[in-house]
Amino acid sequence: MISTFVFAAAENAEEEELNPLIPHVAEIIIGFVFFAILLLLIWKVVVPLFEKAYAERTAAIEGGIEEAQAAQKEAKAALEQYTAQLAGARHEAAAIREEAKEQGAQIIAELRAQAQAEAERITTTAHAQVEAERAQVLAQLKGEVGSMATALAGRIVGEVLDDSAAQKRTVERFIAELEESAN
Repeated sequence: MISTFVFAAAENAEEEELNPLIPHVAEIIIGFVFFAILLLLIWKVVVPLFEKAYAERTAAIEGGIEEAQAAQKEAKAALEQYTAQLAGARHEAAAIREEAKEQGAQIIAELRAQAQAEAERITTTAHAQVEAERAQVLAQLKGEVGSMATALAGRIVGEVLDDSAAQKRTVERFIAELEESAN
């Protein structure tokens, strides 16, 4: 019986060794030690590299956000400056238009005044010319009327009136009578 028991124990031992699903204790300990070393190596080398990359990426993103905000503020300031310049330009253009209108109105007024002065000058000149021509025609008519009146008076009287002073007085008196009767 002992031999059967030894034989059964040997068979059990062989079966225990041969069972591939159950690892040996030494393998478990070696696996645990290598796992601990690998975990320590990852913890000391890989995790700091990941943390460094994460920190750099976070800094880059935050820097990008800050740069974007700064660019946005700069763009807003540029827009406000542009808007202010545009408003100033519009105001200046309106002032220039208003000044041009005023100058145009002033030029028109000056031209009207010049035209009116020229018209008055022309009218005055024309009146003076008409008066001069009228006086000339009147003097000419007086001379002709005087000579005709003298000739007519000489025929009526039957004598020749050659005396120029008498002739002149007679003509003037005749014209004065005509003017009185015309008025």
